[in-house]
Amino acid sequence: MTFVVGLTGGIASGKTTVANLFNERYGIDIVDADLIAREVVEPGTEGLKAIEKKFGSQVLMADGSLDRKALRERVFSHSEDKEWLNNLLHPMIHQRMLTNLHRAESPYVLLVAPLLIENNLQSMVNRILVVDTDIKLQIMRTMERDNVSQAQAETILASQVDRTARLENADDVVINSTDIEKLWPQITELHQKYLAISEEDR
Repeated sequence: MTFVVGLTGGIASGKTTVANLFNERYGIDIVDADLIAREVVEPGTEGLKAIEKKFGSQVLMADGSLDRKALRERVFSHSEDKEWLNNLLHPMIHQRMLTNLHRAESPYVLLVAPLLIENNLQSMVNRILVVDTDIKLQIMRTMERDNVSQAQAETILASQVDRTARLENADDVVINSTDIEKLWPQITELHQKYLAISEEDR
């Protein structure tokens, strides 16, 4: 399998921005865990059929797609339902991630997984790249992007592994606290590094 770099970071740290820069400048393939998590519950999938059978049509939108907000509210207050949902979806997501990683054709591939550390996905990657940013900036970005209050943004942040623990797991770190131009030199350096390591790994 291709050399895999696990790209992770806290909410609104800029994971997608960093991944897209690797893709746009160097043609590096991206496997996005969040995107896969949406795909496995699209209309017509076994995932969505199982969810509807378990929770009923109240977790569906009028067009038959998943009502994520309704499902979130349901499992948030019922730990056994959350466990059931995780047991259903995690194997599906895991299998599709592996399939997509095997299909990658670039010299190395980025596995973008916000909960890489929380979900113990370290065994799927060769290195961990953490996108790090100032916590105040994360909260501000989350409020702007998701149109939520400061309290809600802080709650989301608190539910993720803390910044120190994430950095302790990092092999490499990208600092994303200013503008995009400051990212380029870091990404260029990392790209050269990953090319060299992936070449040695073959």
